[in-house]
Amino acid sequence: MNLILFGPPAAGKGTQAKRLVETRKMVQLSTGDMLRAAIASGSDLGKRVEGIMQRGDLVSDEIVIELIESRLPEAEAAGGAIFDGFPRTLAQAEALDVMLKGRGSQIDLVIRLKVDDEALKQRIAGRFAESGRPDDNPESFGVRLGAYNAQTAPLLPYYQGQGKLVEVDGMGAIDAVAAGIDAAMDAVR
Repeated sequence: MNLILFGPPAAGKGTQAKRLVETRKMVQLSTGDMLRAAIASGSDLGKRVEGIMQRGDLVSDEIVIELIESRLPEAEAAGGAIFDGFPRTLAQAEALDVMLKGRGSQIDLVIRLKVDDEALKQRIAGRFAESGRPDDNPESFGVRLGAYNAQTAPLLPYYQGQGKLVEVDGMGAIDAVAAGIDAAMDAVR
């Protein structure tokens, strides 16, 4: 099963994806994690994207698609991928559909974690205080949240039109959100 976890930054996508990796043995394809790893490695790619991410801007479609494509064989061997932070734009969604179709696969389910923007701002302030992640500073977060609302949220009708979109309340306790995600996945299987 290929699953997209949808929601703005700090909605809990990463937490839920890690749980699915443990419980369902899926592979998490987190573009944010992959980009942070590239920065930490000091690679040419990492150097190219570091400034972009620190400003809170979105990395180009070409770079993100290249990262995703490089990890698909691993996900296929595990029986499915959890796309976390991808796709962010209609162009990325269409490219992902084409990429997967070429591999005899598809997106099976899109779960939107519905959350409140103001609560997210409080959540991110706490996460920044704990981890100090540069892309979690309040100013960058505001840019990322704005980019999500402007560029990514419009993807909801794209997946709704395909009959793949399910909404889960992302403001509940982690276990309650997990139960909603599990129920949606079990309904598709």
